[in-house]
Amino acid sequence: MRYFQKLNKQDFQNKIGNRIRQLRESKSITQVELAHLCNFEKSNMNRIEVGNTSINTFTLYKICSALEISLQEFFTFEL
Repeated sequence: MRYFQKLNKQDFQNKIGNRIRQLRESKSITQVELAHLCNFEKSNMNRIEVGNTSINTFTLYKICSALEISLQEFFTFEL
């Protein structure tokens, strides 16, 4: 049985933001470029990546679409 780490909201937001940044950087996309692809302000993308805001599933879907990955691929990391 795998150990499941319980996270508080802030820690979860940080992990999601870190994952977005990791994927964005692996594709050599700037925050400005990703924000543009998602039709977000750059400041909103920054808040997401640093974990200062909670995002809904549709926002995550838009980010994954812009990064050309599936939601399943997005969640292939340890929480």
